[in-house]
Amino acid sequence: MKTKEDLEHQIAMLEDALRSGKANVLGYEDDLATAKKKLEDINKPEITPLQFDLIQEAIERGVEEYDFSDTSNFDIDYGIDYDGKVHCESHEINCSYSLIEMITKEVHKLFKEAECPTE
Repeated sequence: MKTKEDLEHQIAMLEDALRSGKANVLGYEDDLATAKKKLEDINKPEITPLQFDLIQEAIERGVEEYDFSDTSNFDIDYGIDYDGKVHCESHEINCSYSLIEMITKEVHKLFKEAECPTE
């Protein structure tokens, strides 16, 4: 028969083993996440931090050129409150293609299109 001290010692050892196991599991989870990220990135072309900055600036220029003040670019649904005040219930951009075109045009300026062999 085990004594109280033996059981307390066994509990302490099991708790230490559990903490150690949890640390190992966390380490494996980090390694797994890193490996998944590397697999996801394996076929992506590499670009420099300067190129990332240039792409961000091109997107900013494209968005800045878009006319957000042109109300014809949006579908707006209005409502009336109980006190007679008019409010916007919802709004949705209906010309997103023009915004996309502006951004794409700015980003395309950063690259030279590669020649691909025809099959």
